[in-house]
Amino acid sequence: MFAAERRQLILEMVRANGAVSLRELARVVQTSEVTVRRDVRALEAEGLLDRRHGGAVLPGGFTRESGFPQKSHLATAEKTAIADLAAGLVEEGEAIVVGAGTTTQELARRLARVPGLTVVTNSLLVAQALAHANRVEVVMTGGTLRGSNYALVGSGAEQSLQGLRVTRAFLSGSGLTAERGLSTSNMLSASVDRALVQAAAEVVVLADHTKLGTDTMFQTVPTDVITRLVTDEPPGHDDRAATELQALADQGVQIAVAGGAVGPGAGPGAEAAQKGRQQRRDVPLPGQRRNHGAGPGQQLRSAVLGEQPPGERAARVADLRRH
Repeated sequence: MFAAERRQLILEMVRANGAVSLRELARVVQTSEVTVRRDVRALEAEGLLDRRHGGAVLPGGFTRESGFPQKSHLATAEKTAIADLAAGLVEEGEAIVVGAGTTTQELARRLARVPGLTVVTNSLLVAQALAHANRVEVVMTGGTLRGSNYALVGSGAEQSLQGLRVTRAFLSGSGLTAERGLSTSNMLSASVDRALVQAAAEVVVLADHTKLGTDTMFQTVPTDVITRLVTDEPPGHDDRAATELQALADQGVQIAVAGGAVGPGAGPGAEAAQKGRQQRRDVPLPGQRRNHGAGPGQQLRSAVLGEQPPGERAARVADLRRH
């Protein structure tokens, strides 16, 4: 494929999806990420797209929302790893809320095995994933169906959440920055997500690395309200994603990274946690606002960033990235 053909295809993918990772672009055009990065840089110079952490977005700084068919084919391996790790946070007999999104849909498929679980959701896809789980109770909100992401939105959905109290909320979104927190491109979806957050004692954000540093129009969860971020391992060359993770860490967000080895300093038994198909790394942060201790059924291992002098912390971040 000639460079002009590659760049045209890259541009079409970004226009169709709003945001696409370099990894996905390289897979589709069947070339290396180095070549794709060069193509993206050339297209940015022409004002046709903007570069973001490990990917490309529509120009203008704010990405638009993709439809479900496009989202479902983006970063599928990363979403699976994130869902595997996030499911370990949920214990038997809990009551949780799960928001709309393709990543939360993957999480719901894994929650079907948790006995005594109650899941409150505004997502038809989440409810469908749990429909045949005979040990899980599913509670749907009211509201108006938004077809692009199969979610219930509007005043009916928000009112049905009033007076609700659960242990955790699991949410996804279109972008995540340390400055604004989680955001989305649709006002109605953002409003319902805020209502879901109000119902939960803790907020867990599920976001793959392509959303790190991406800012969209409507804020849903401010950074200081986010308890934990579950994400995937950013590519080694993606310094900006690593910088964003550190900025989130500095603001008190716990960071759990799926798909990487357990970093040095992990607690006893870390070798056992490395066995199985999914490796985990949980990074508690400085200035924790709540009790984030893992429950009896969780096997998350910790590597502390926040309790070290600045110089040692920087070295620690670099060490974690190498792993």
